[in-house]
Amino acid sequence: MSDSLHTVTTLPTTRRAGCPFDPPAELLEAREHGPISRFTHPGGKPGWLITGYDLVRSVLADSRFSSRKELMNVVDFELPPAPPGEFLLMDDPQHRRYRKPLAGKFTVRRMRLLTERIEQITADCLDAMERTGPPADLVTAFAKPIPTIVICELLGVPYEDRGSFQEQIDTFMGGETSDEELIAAYTATQEYLAKLVAAKRAHPTDDVLSELTESDLNDEELKGISLVLLAAGFDTTANMLSLGTFALLQNPAQLAALRADPELTDQAVEELLRYLSVAKTFMRTALEDIELGGQTIEAGTTVVLSYHTANRDPERFADPHVLDLRRQDTGGHLAFSHGIHQCLGQQLARVEMRVAFRALIDRFPTLRLAVPAGEVGLRPETADIYGVKSLPVTWDATS
Repeated sequence: MSDSLHTVTTLPTTRRAGCPFDPPAELLEAREHGPISRFTHPGGKPGWLITGYDLVRSVLADSRFSSRKELMNVVDFELPPAPPGEFLLMDDPQHRRYRKPLAGKFTVRRMRLLTERIEQITADCLDAMERTGPPADLVTAFAKPIPTIVICELLGVPYEDRGSFQEQIDTFMGGETSDEELIAAYTATQEYLAKLVAAKRAHPTDDVLSELTESDLNDEELKGISLVLLAAGFDTTANMLSLGTFALLQNPAQLAALRADPELTDQAVEELLRYLSVAKTFMRTALEDIELGGQTIEAGTTVVLSYHTANRDPERFADPHVLDLRRQDTGGHLAFSHGIHQCLGQQLARVEMRVAFRALIDRFPTLRLAVPAGEVGLRPETADIYGVKSLPVTWDATS
Protein backbone atom coordinates (compact mmCIF):
# COMPACT_ATOMS: atom_id res chain seq x y z
CA MET A 1 0.00 0.00 0.00
CA SER A 2 1.37 3.43 -0.89
CA ASP A 3 2.12 5.97 1.85
CA SER A 4 0.90 8.87 -0.31
CA LEU A 5 -2.79 9.68 -0.48
CA HIS A 6 -4.27 8.66 -3.80
CA THR A 7 -6.42 11.10 -5.79
CA VAL A 8 -9.28 10.24 -8.13
CA THR A 9 -10.47 13.13 -10.26
CA THR A 10 -13.70 11.56 -11.54
CA LEU A 11 -15.59 8.30 -11.35
CA PRO A 12 -14.64 6.14 -14.35
CA THR A 13 -17.43 5.47 -16.83
CA THR A 14 -16.15 2.30 -18.53
CA ARG A 15 -14.91 -1.12 -17.51
CA ARG A 16 -11.91 -2.87 -18.99
CA ALA A 17 -12.53 -4.73 -22.25
CA GLY A 18 -13.12 -8.39 -21.55
CA CYS A 19 -13.82 -7.74 -17.85
CA PRO A 20 -17.56 -6.97 -17.69
CA PHE A 21 -17.92 -8.21 -14.11
CA ASP A 22 -15.01 -6.34 -12.54
CA PRO A 23 -15.22 -2.75 -11.27
CA PRO A 24 -13.49 -0.16 -13.47
CA ALA A 25 -9.70 -0.46 -13.32
CA GLU A 26 -9.27 3.05 -11.89
CA LEU A 27 -11.38 2.13 -8.86
CA LEU A 28 -9.46 -1.09 -8.27
CA GLU A 29 -6.23 0.90 -8.55
CA ALA A 30 -7.53 3.38 -5.99
CA ARG A 31 -8.29 0.51 -3.61
CA GLU A 32 -4.76 -0.82 -4.06
CA HIS A 33 -3.41 2.54 -2.86
CA GLY A 34 -5.60 2.44 0.23
CA PRO A 35 -9.25 2.40 1.33
CA ILE A 36 -9.75 6.17 1.01
CA SER A 37 -8.84 8.59 -1.79
CA ARG A 38 -9.31 12.27 -2.46
CA PHE A 39 -12.04 12.84 -5.01
CA THR A 40 -13.51 15.64 -7.08
CA HIS A 41 -17.26 15.58 -7.69
CA PRO A 42 -18.56 16.39 -11.21
CA GLY A 43 -19.51 19.89 -10.02
CA GLY A 44 -15.92 20.55 -8.94
CA LYS A 45 -16.64 20.12 -5.25
CA PRO A 46 -13.90 18.34 -3.25
CA GLY A 47 -14.86 15.05 -1.67
CA TRP A 48 -13.63 11.59 -0.77
CA LEU A 49 -13.90 8.18 -2.42
CA ILE A 50 -14.15 5.22 -0.03
CA THR A 51 -13.16 1.91 -1.66
CA GLY A 52 -12.27 -0.33 1.31
CA TYR A 53 -14.76 -2.71 2.90
CA ASP A 54 -14.24 -1.74 6.54
CA LEU A 55 -14.46 2.00 5.89
CA VAL A 56 -17.55 1.71 3.66
CA ARG A 57 -19.28 -0.40 6.29
CA SER A 58 -18.33 2.02 9.08
CA VAL A 59 -19.71 5.03 7.18
CA LEU A 60 -22.99 3.22 6.52
CA ALA A 61 -23.38 2.52 10.25
CA ASP A 62 -22.41 6.05 11.38
CA SER A 63 -25.27 8.49 12.00
CA ARG A 64 -22.81 11.37 11.62
CA PHE A 65 -22.97 10.71 7.88
CA SER A 66 -26.22 11.83 6.27
CA SER A 67 -28.25 10.42 3.38
CA ARG A 68 -30.28 13.61 2.94
CA LYS A 69 -30.44 14.68 -0.68
CA GLU A 70 -30.32 18.42 0.07
CA LEU A 71 -27.02 17.99 1.93
CA MET A 72 -25.21 16.30 -0.95
CA ASN A 73 -22.40 18.76 -1.71
CA VAL A 74 -21.62 17.57 -5.22
CA VAL A 75 -22.72 20.43 -7.52
CA ASP A 76 -22.42 24.20 -7.48
CA PHE A 77 -26.09 24.75 -6.63
CA GLU A 78 -28.35 23.66 -3.79
CA LEU A 79 -30.23 20.42 -4.22
CA PRO A 80 -33.86 20.20 -3.08
CA PRO A 81 -34.92 17.79 -0.34
CA ALA A 82 -36.16 14.37 -1.40
CA PRO A 83 -39.88 14.28 -2.25
CA PRO A 84 -42.18 12.93 0.47
CA GLY A 85 -41.90 9.17 0.87
CA GLU A 86 -38.59 8.73 -0.95
CA PHE A 87 -36.92 7.60 2.26
CA LEU A 88 -33.64 6.39 0.73
CA LEU A 89 -32.56 10.04 0.64
CA MET A 90 -33.56 10.86 4.22
CA ASP A 91 -32.24 10.39 7.76
CA ASP A 92 -34.08 9.39 10.89
CA PRO A 93 -36.60 10.28 12.16
CA GLN A 94 -38.14 10.97 8.73
CA HIS A 95 -36.58 7.83 7.29
CA ARG A 96 -37.86 5.71 10.18
CA ARG A 97 -41.38 7.09 9.81
CA TYR A 98 -41.60 5.82 6.24
CA ARG A 99 -39.70 2.59 6.70
CA LYS A 100 -41.45 1.38 9.85
CA PRO A 101 -44.87 0.67 8.25
CA LEU A 102 -43.07 -1.37 5.56
CA ALA A 103 -40.83 -3.46 7.79
CA GLY A 104 -43.45 -6.08 8.64
CA LYS A 105 -44.45 -6.49 4.99
CA PHE A 106 -41.02 -7.71 3.80
CA THR A 107 -40.10 -10.18 6.54
CA VAL A 108 -38.31 -13.46 5.82
CA ARG A 109 -41.48 -15.37 6.69
CA ARG A 110 -43.73 -13.32 4.41
CA MET A 111 -41.30 -13.57 1.52
CA ARG A 112 -41.06 -17.33 1.94
CA LEU A 113 -44.82 -17.52 1.68
CA LEU A 114 -44.46 -15.92 -1.76
CA THR A 115 -42.13 -18.67 -2.96
CA GLU A 116 -44.83 -20.78 -4.59
CA ARG A 117 -46.15 -17.80 -6.56
CA ILE A 118 -42.62 -16.83 -7.64
CA GLU A 119 -42.04 -20.42 -8.78
CA GLN A 120 -45.19 -20.25 -10.91
CA ILE A 121 -44.22 -16.90 -12.46
CA THR A 122 -40.76 -18.25 -13.25
CA ALA A 123 -42.17 -21.44 -14.76
CA ASP A 124 -44.52 -19.40 -16.96
CA CYS A 125 -41.59 -17.34 -18.29
CA LEU A 126 -39.53 -20.46 -18.98
CA ASP A 127 -42.50 -22.18 -20.64
CA ALA A 128 -42.84 -19.21 -22.99
CA MET A 129 -39.11 -19.31 -23.76
CA GLU A 130 -39.26 -23.01 -24.50
CA ARG A 131 -42.35 -22.69 -26.72
CA THR A 132 -40.77 -19.91 -28.76
CA GLY A 133 -37.55 -21.88 -29.04
CA PRO A 134 -33.97 -20.68 -29.24
CA PRO A 135 -32.50 -18.14 -29.44
CA ALA A 136 -33.95 -15.77 -26.85
CA ASP A 137 -33.05 -12.52 -25.14
CA LEU A 138 -32.83 -13.57 -21.51
CA VAL A 139 -33.37 -9.99 -20.35
CA THR A 140 -36.81 -9.58 -21.92
CA ALA A 141 -37.89 -13.23 -21.65
CA PHE A 142 -36.76 -13.96 -18.10
CA ALA A 143 -34.83 -11.37 -16.09
CA LYS A 144 -37.26 -8.45 -16.37
CA PRO A 145 -40.67 -10.16 -16.31
CA ILE A 146 -40.12 -12.14 -13.11
CA PRO A 147 -39.38 -9.25 -10.70
CA THR A 148 -41.76 -6.94 -12.55
CA ILE A 149 -44.71 -9.28 -12.07
CA VAL A 150 -43.76 -10.05 -8.47
CA ILE A 151 -43.38 -6.45 -7.29
CA CYS A 152 -46.43 -5.27 -9.24
CA GLU A 153 -48.58 -8.01 -7.70
CA LEU A 154 -47.17 -7.23 -4.26
CA LEU A 155 -48.07 -3.53 -4.58
CA GLY A 156 -51.25 -4.03 -6.57
CA VAL A 157 -50.32 -2.61 -9.98
CA PRO A 158 -52.94 -3.85 -12.48
CA TYR A 159 -51.66 -6.43 -14.96
CA GLU A 160 -52.40 -4.31 -18.01
CA ASP A 161 -50.22 -1.46 -16.68
CA ARG A 162 -47.05 -3.48 -16.08
CA GLY A 163 -45.55 -3.09 -19.54
CA SER A 164 -45.69 0.71 -19.57
CA PHE A 165 -44.47 0.85 -15.99
CA GLN A 166 -41.46 -1.33 -16.79
CA GLU A 167 -40.62 0.85 -19.80
CA GLN A 168 -40.73 4.03 -17.72
CA ILE A 169 -38.48 2.57 -15.01
CA ASP A 170 -36.05 1.39 -17.71
CA THR A 171 -35.93 4.91 -19.12
CA PHE A 172 -35.06 6.79 -15.95
CA MET A 173 -32.74 4.16 -14.46
CA GLY A 174 -30.93 2.90 -17.56
CA GLY A 175 -28.37 5.71 -17.76
CA GLU A 176 -28.66 6.23 -21.52
CA THR A 177 -31.47 8.74 -21.98
CA SER A 178 -31.46 12.49 -22.41
CA ASP A 179 -32.45 14.73 -19.53
CA GLU A 180 -35.73 15.46 -21.30
CA GLU A 181 -36.56 11.77 -21.70
CA LEU A 182 -35.60 11.06 -18.11
CA ILE A 183 -37.79 13.84 -16.75
CA ALA A 184 -40.69 12.77 -18.96
CA ALA A 185 -40.48 9.15 -17.78
CA TYR A 186 -40.15 10.18 -14.14
CA THR A 187 -43.10 12.55 -14.42
CA ALA A 188 -45.25 9.91 -16.12
CA THR A 189 -44.41 7.41 -13.39
CA GLN A 190 -45.27 9.94 -10.69
CA GLU A 191 -48.59 10.73 -12.34
CA TYR A 192 -49.43 7.05 -12.67
CA LEU A 193 -48.58 6.32 -9.04
CA ALA A 194 -50.72 9.24 -7.87
CA LYS A 195 -53.71 7.69 -9.65
CA LEU A 196 -52.86 4.25 -8.28
CA VAL A 197 -52.71 5.52 -4.69
CA ALA A 198 -56.05 7.27 -5.10
CA ALA A 199 -57.58 4.08 -6.53
CA LYS A 200 -56.28 1.96 -3.63
CA ARG A 201 -57.58 4.43 -1.08
CA ALA A 202 -61.02 4.42 -2.70
CA HIS A 203 -61.15 0.68 -3.38
CA PRO A 204 -58.58 -1.29 -1.37
CA THR A 205 -57.46 -4.68 -2.65
CA ASP A 206 -55.24 -7.43 -1.23
CA ASP A 207 -51.82 -5.81 -1.63
CA VAL A 208 -49.19 -3.84 0.26
CA LEU A 209 -50.17 -0.43 -1.10
CA SER A 210 -53.79 -0.90 -0.03
CA GLU A 211 -52.59 -1.87 3.45
CA LEU A 212 -50.49 1.28 3.61
CA THR A 213 -53.52 3.47 2.89
CA GLU A 214 -54.73 2.47 6.36
CA SER A 215 -51.69 4.15 7.95
CA ASP A 216 -51.24 7.87 8.70
CA LEU A 217 -49.28 8.39 5.47
CA ASN A 218 -50.82 10.87 3.02
CA ASP A 219 -51.16 10.38 -0.73
CA GLU A 220 -47.95 12.23 -1.62
CA GLU A 221 -46.00 10.11 0.85
CA LEU A 222 -47.55 6.88 -0.46
CA LYS A 223 -46.68 7.90 -4.00
CA GLY A 224 -43.03 8.39 -3.04
CA ILE A 225 -42.85 5.11 -1.14
CA SER A 226 -44.42 3.29 -4.09
CA LEU A 227 -41.84 4.73 -6.47
CA VAL A 228 -38.98 3.55 -4.24
CA LEU A 229 -40.41 0.05 -3.88
CA LEU A 230 -41.33 -0.40 -7.52
CA ALA A 231 -38.04 0.89 -8.92
CA ALA A 232 -35.86 -0.96 -6.41
CA GLY A 233 -37.93 -4.13 -6.54
CA PHE A 234 -37.74 -4.35 -10.30
CA ASP A 235 -34.46 -2.94 -11.57
CA THR A 236 -31.94 -4.39 -9.13
CA THR A 237 -33.26 -7.95 -9.26
CA ALA A 238 -33.72 -7.88 -13.04
CA ASN A 239 -30.08 -6.92 -13.51
CA MET A 240 -28.86 -9.48 -10.98
CA LEU A 241 -30.73 -12.22 -12.88
CA SER A 242 -29.36 -11.24 -16.29
CA LEU A 243 -25.82 -10.28 -15.26
CA GLY A 244 -25.69 -13.26 -12.90
CA THR A 245 -26.61 -15.64 -15.71
CA PHE A 246 -23.95 -14.03 -17.92
CA ALA A 247 -21.36 -14.53 -15.17
CA LEU A 248 -22.34 -18.19 -14.72
CA LEU A 249 -22.15 -18.84 -18.46
CA GLN A 250 -18.65 -17.33 -18.48
CA ASN A 251 -17.63 -19.56 -15.58
CA PRO A 252 -18.65 -23.04 -16.80
CA ALA A 253 -17.02 -24.92 -13.91
CA GLN A 254 -19.04 -22.87 -11.41
CA LEU A 255 -22.21 -23.34 -13.45
CA ALA A 256 -21.61 -27.11 -13.57
CA ALA A 257 -21.14 -27.20 -9.80
CA LEU A 258 -24.40 -25.32 -9.26
CA ARG A 259 -26.27 -27.51 -11.72
CA ALA A 260 -25.03 -30.65 -9.95
CA ASP A 261 -25.80 -29.49 -6.42
CA PRO A 262 -29.17 -27.82 -5.71
CA GLU A 263 -28.11 -27.28 -2.10
CA LEU A 264 -25.49 -24.85 -3.39
CA THR A 265 -28.17 -22.41 -4.62
CA ASP A 266 -28.42 -20.20 -1.53
CA GLN A 267 -24.64 -19.87 -1.27
CA ALA A 268 -24.38 -19.19 -5.00
CA VAL A 269 -26.85 -16.31 -4.76
CA GLU A 270 -24.81 -14.66 -1.99
CA GLU A 271 -21.59 -15.04 -3.97
CA LEU A 272 -23.15 -13.58 -7.11
CA LEU A 273 -24.44 -10.65 -5.07
CA ARG A 274 -20.93 -10.01 -3.72
CA TYR A 275 -19.13 -10.60 -7.01
CA LEU A 276 -21.40 -8.43 -9.16
CA SER A 277 -22.58 -5.68 -6.76
CA VAL A 278 -24.97 -4.18 -9.33
CA ALA A 279 -25.80 -1.27 -6.98
CA LYS A 280 -22.33 0.18 -7.34
CA THR A 281 -22.03 3.44 -5.40
CA PHE A 282 -23.92 5.60 -2.91
CA MET A 283 -23.13 8.88 -1.21
CA ARG A 284 -23.15 10.26 2.34
CA THR A 285 -22.39 13.75 3.68
CA ALA A 286 -20.51 14.40 6.91
CA LEU A 287 -22.58 16.32 9.48
CA GLU A 288 -19.46 17.21 11.49
CA ASP A 289 -15.72 16.82 11.20
CA ILE A 290 -15.03 13.06 11.26
CA GLU A 291 -11.77 11.14 11.41
CA LEU A 292 -11.90 8.31 8.88
CA GLY A 293 -9.06 6.13 7.64
CA GLY A 294 -6.48 8.54 9.01
CA GLN A 295 -8.08 11.51 7.24
CA THR A 296 -10.36 14.30 8.44
CA ILE A 297 -13.66 14.44 6.59
CA GLU A 298 -14.79 18.02 7.09
CA ALA A 299 -18.41 18.80 7.91
CA GLY A 300 -20.44 19.32 4.73
CA THR A 301 -18.17 17.12 2.60
CA THR A 302 -19.81 14.36 0.56
CA VAL A 303 -18.13 10.97 0.30
CA VAL A 304 -18.73 8.39 -2.43
CA LEU A 305 -19.02 4.81 -1.17
CA SER A 306 -17.86 2.23 -3.70
CA TYR A 307 -19.78 -0.95 -2.92
CA HIS A 308 -18.30 -2.95 -5.78
CA THR A 309 -14.69 -2.36 -4.69
CA ALA A 310 -15.61 -2.94 -1.04
CA ASN A 311 -17.04 -6.31 -2.03
CA ARG A 312 -13.76 -7.05 -3.86
CA ASP A 313 -11.54 -5.96 -0.97
CA PRO A 314 -8.72 -8.54 -0.53
CA GLU A 315 -8.49 -7.62 3.15
CA ARG A 316 -12.05 -8.92 3.60
CA PHE A 317 -12.52 -11.58 0.91
CA ALA A 318 -9.93 -14.15 -0.18
CA ASP A 319 -9.25 -14.07 -3.94
CA PRO A 320 -11.98 -11.43 -4.28
CA HIS A 321 -11.94 -11.27 -8.09
CA VAL A 322 -12.72 -14.98 -8.39
CA LEU A 323 -16.33 -16.16 -8.68
CA ASP A 324 -16.44 -19.07 -6.22
CA LEU A 325 -19.92 -20.39 -5.46
CA ARG A 326 -18.54 -22.48 -2.60
CA ARG A 327 -16.92 -19.45 -0.97
CA GLN A 328 -17.28 -19.46 2.81
CA ASP A 329 -16.62 -15.76 3.47
CA THR A 330 -19.54 -14.07 1.67
CA GLY A 331 -21.32 -13.24 4.92
CA GLY A 332 -21.45 -9.51 5.48
CA HIS A 333 -21.19 -8.50 1.81
CA LEU A 334 -22.52 -5.01 1.12
CA ALA A 335 -24.63 -5.72 -1.96
CA PHE A 336 -27.73 -4.81 0.09
CA SER A 337 -25.91 -1.96 1.88
CA HIS A 338 -25.66 -1.82 5.68
CA GLY A 339 -27.05 0.16 8.59
CA ILE A 340 -30.45 1.82 8.69
CA HIS A 341 -30.67 1.94 4.90
CA GLN A 342 -29.99 -1.75 4.37
CA CYS A 343 -32.25 -2.91 1.55
CA LEU A 344 -35.80 -3.42 2.78
CA GLY A 345 -36.57 -5.92 0.02
CA GLN A 346 -33.44 -8.05 0.33
CA GLN A 347 -35.35 -11.17 1.39
CA LEU A 348 -37.70 -10.83 -1.58
CA ALA A 349 -34.72 -10.44 -3.93
CA ARG A 350 -33.07 -13.53 -2.44
CA VAL A 351 -36.17 -15.66 -2.93
CA GLU A 352 -36.56 -14.47 -6.52
CA MET A 353 -32.93 -15.21 -7.36
CA ARG A 354 -32.89 -18.61 -5.67
CA VAL A 355 -36.03 -19.72 -7.50
CA ALA A 356 -35.16 -18.18 -10.87
CA PHE A 357 -31.52 -19.28 -11.18
CA ARG A 358 -32.38 -22.81 -10.08
CA ALA A 359 -35.30 -23.13 -12.47
CA LEU A 360 -33.36 -21.69 -15.42
CA ILE A 361 -30.38 -24.02 -15.20
CA ASP A 362 -32.59 -27.04 -14.53
CA ARG A 363 -34.88 -26.30 -17.49
CA PHE A 364 -32.09 -25.54 -19.98
CA PRO A 365 -29.03 -27.69 -19.22
CA THR A 366 -27.40 -26.69 -22.52
CA LEU A 367 -27.99 -22.95 -22.09
CA ARG A 368 -25.18 -20.87 -23.60
CA LEU A 369 -24.52 -17.46 -25.12
CA ALA A 370 -25.80 -16.99 -28.66
CA VAL A 371 -23.19 -14.30 -29.40
CA PRO A 372 -19.54 -13.86 -28.42
CA ALA A 373 -19.21 -12.54 -24.89
CA GLY A 374 -17.68 -9.31 -26.17
CA GLU A 375 -20.86 -8.53 -28.10
CA VAL A 376 -23.14 -8.61 -25.05
CA GLY A 377 -24.46 -5.08 -24.55
CA LEU A 378 -23.64 -3.71 -21.10
CA ARG A 379 -25.29 -0.89 -19.22
CA PRO A 380 -23.01 2.14 -18.84
CA GLU A 381 -21.44 3.04 -15.51
CA THR A 382 -23.69 6.11 -15.50
CA ALA A 383 -26.70 3.85 -14.87
CA ASP A 384 -27.83 3.69 -11.26
CA ILE A 385 -27.77 -0.10 -11.46
CA TYR A 386 -25.19 -2.02 -13.51
CA GLY A 387 -26.23 -4.86 -15.79
CA VAL A 388 -26.70 -5.99 -19.36
CA LYS A 389 -29.05 -4.42 -21.89
CA SER A 390 -29.67 -7.72 -23.64
CA LEU A 391 -28.36 -11.25 -23.22
CA PRO A 392 -28.85 -13.42 -26.34
CA VAL A 393 -28.85 -17.10 -25.34
CA THR A 394 -29.52 -20.38 -27.06
CA TRP A 395 -29.88 -24.03 -26.10
CA ASP A 396 -30.41 -27.43 -27.66
CA ALA A 397 -34.14 -27.64 -28.23
CA THR A 398 -35.82 -31.00 -27.73
CA SER A 399 -38.16 -32.30 -30.40
